[in-house]
Amino acid sequence: MRVLIACEFSGTVRRAFTARGHDAWSCDLLPAEDRSNRHIVGDARDLLNDGWDLAICHPPCTRLCNSGVRWLTKAPPDRTLADMWAELETGAALFSAFWNAAIPRIAVENPVMHKHAKALIEGYEPPAQSVQPWQYGHGEVKRTCLWLRGLPVLTPTDLVEGREARVHRMPPGPNRGKERSRFF
Repeated sequence: MRVLIACEFSGTVRRAFTARGHDAWSCDLLPAEDRSNRHIVGDARDLLNDGWDLAICHPPCTRLCNSGVRWLTKAPPDRTLADMWAELETGAALFSAFWNAAIPRIAVENPVMHKHAKALIEGYEPPAQSVQPWQYGHGEVKRTCLWLRGLPVLTPTDLVEGREARVHRMPPGPNRGKERSRFF
């Protein structure tokens, strides 16, 4: 299959698909950490009509998820409420572009969304399922919702004991957003 991995800089998902013989490409605004030549630096929306069989999309969740909804009523220092709402609209438009793309199989992953994001996403439907990394061999606790079209839900493969919510306890810093966005 021709597979697009949208909003992925790590190459984790792209490498998993290429290892199984698929023609997989990642696309992100950031360069690929693994320096792969199977990575496109740019806006993944520009690639949605390029004949993909499958798109796996990881749009930024900063303004869409429940954990960030507080900033829509009281902006953080050095920001305005108008900034926060504009970022929410931008995030919802990106999610909408992925979810509504004319690709036969689509998976979009994001955390649990707040009501304002749901209202802005075109054709919004509830997620098909939510999963945790600890259900698939990684000890991290990070609930992820999956919006699926043309794909089955995932089945847990390797339940891990001794789980840790490392992602949620990360201190502020220049790489916090990048590290919190990693897909396990």
